[in-house]
Amino acid sequence: MRPSRQHCLLASLALLALPLLASRTHAETLTITSAPPGATVEIDGVVVGTTPYHVKYPGGYFHKTHTVFGQRLEHSMTIRIYKDGYTSHELKVTDGPFEWVALNGREHGKYWVLKTNHIETTLQPASTVFTGAIKTRIERGGEVDLRPEISTEEIVENASPAVVTLQDSDGLGSGFLITETGVIATNHHVVEGEASIDVVFRNGSKLLGKVVYVDSSRDFALVKVEGTGFPYLRLAGLDRIRVGETVIAIGSPVGLEETVTRGIISAVRSGVDDQPGTWLQTDASINHGNSGGPLLDAHGDVVGINTMRGELDAGGNAINGIAFALSSDDVLTALHRFYPSATTVQAPGSEEQVGRVSFTSDNPGSEIYVDGKFFGQAPATVSLPVGSHHVEIKTPGKKSWERDLEVLKDRQITLHPVLEPAP
Repeated sequence: MRPSRQHCLLASLALLALPLLASRTHAETLTITSAPPGATVEIDGVVVGTTPYHVKYPGGYFHKTHTVFGQRLEHSMTIRIYKDGYTSHELKVTDGPFEWVALNGREHGKYWVLKTNHIETTLQPASTVFTGAIKTRIERGGEVDLRPEISTEEIVENASPAVVTLQDSDGLGSGFLITETGVIATNHHVVEGEASIDVVFRNGSKLLGKVVYVDSSRDFALVKVEGTGFPYLRLAGLDRIRVGETVIAIGSPVGLEETVTRGIISAVRSGVDDQPGTWLQTDASINHGNSGGPLLDAHGDVVGINTMRGELDAGGNAINGIAFALSSDDVLTALHRFYPSATTVQAPGSEEQVGRVSFTSDNPGSEIYVDGKFFGQAPATVSLPVGSHHVEIKTPGKKSWERDLEVLKDRQITLHPVLEPAP
């Protein structure tokens, strides 16, 4: 059988592509350096080495292609560089997606290319970035807060100057100042892969903010703008939070600046979607752009960072009235490494000498207190420092359940308290 003209053309194109294929697929080296050297390098969340770091990739990772020939990078790539005592640096190092097309003109796919073969970054000493002081409100021993609640209007008027809009080429989110020296708290996904981001203030002024710390596991990040005298918000500890209390969310959902929504704390949960930390469930409306803004209590103190995350039903649809905020306790725990004098509360997993205690209950939603401190609602698993602790489980209409227990390092205890009806 004589070959068709189309077959001959395809064969000719394949022969012509071979030299190009050879030139595109030979390995090339990606080099990552930092000042100072010895910084940890993460690629897509996996630690791969320290700077200076060298890794070989196929040439197709560095060059555009429009055909099936050659090896291609089939996802975007994010690199994080960090070192104790210094700020961290996270950036997206790929362009894309681009589309390749097979010789038949029908089959196709997407790919990304590395922007450069040499990434160089300078990490700033944390002491020069994290200046000023963190203002907190944490009270121990079951003390009652006798401050009068203030109106929603007053809360918004007082807090709004400290709430900012964060903008990059991909969209916008929210954040809020936590020091007068320009340190801003927000969500990691708002600044993911960015070394810097535009910070827009209530009066319309704009400054360039540097992303100086990220924690992707808790969806938390810190941004720094140069200057001083900024308005900022106070952080409340978890022991200030009560289920059912009124909360207010401020942010810039879908591009609408300074939007305010109101709701209550519906529950306090340890871990959401397998993410660590303590999360506040709320029915306050949290939409795209609200992410990173403050969740405020009735005294105007920050109890959480709003996160665009909600529960899904069996069909994968968002359930209305359920949103989450990362608790201010987790924020304080992260800040403690930069502000040792900041008052912090033991967060799950943050202390080396810890054990775990799991609470199950015939009364879901029962409140858990450990040594007089509110720890969330059953069912839950919490980490506690090694040693003796007094545990109390409370629920309306029932007698409180109390026990003394000894927590051992790296051991887990399961408790199933049975609450009897109150007399």
